[in-house]
Amino acid sequence: MGSSLGHLLLVFLLSLFFPCHHQLVTGDTDLIQKTCKNTNYYKLCISSLKSNSSSLKADTRGLAVIMIGVGLVNATGTSTYLSSQLLSNTNDTLMKKVLKECADKYLYANDALQASLQELATTSYDYAFVHVTAAKDYPNGCHNAYKRFRGLMYPSEMARREDYLVHICEITLGIINLLLDW
Repeated sequence: MGSSLGHLLLVFLLSLFFPCHHQLVTGDTDLIQKTCKNTNYYKLCISSLKSNSSSLKADTRGLAVIMIGVGLVNATGTSTYLSSQLLSNTNDTLMKKVLKECADKYLYANDALQASLQELATTSYDYAFVHVTAAKDYPNGCHNAYKRFRGLMYPSEMARREDYLVHICEITLGIINLLLDW
């Protein structure tokens, strides 16, 4: 886990020191607003980026890196949450199976987001797009795991976490689309 966070920090710092030559805006929220207007969730994009002080110095690629970081926090936190639920449902083998599958899906989402950071660092935006798309789809696998078993209701907490990760990934895809257009 520590090396993952270290890698994320390294990629983010590289994106700040070696910015894409297209739109570098220092201390200005215009780039954030213009970028977020090209996403499906403008308000979530604005609030997520403005809550990170580095976004004011970031170029478009840096904004994508920040959003991927938000997604990583969600995917890791959700996997940890599911693992803790696994421990508390020790007698229900069916629930344990579903929770394990869901925890794995969020770990796969984390891995896909990590891979997208590596692709962004090398300006392989098309591959970054593919990885973020995969990360966006993994939570649906968790939802489907609940559907496969009669009587299991998809918890509202999981639905909330799934929606959040999907929205963050969609925002990131919108930002990467801007990079692909250059």
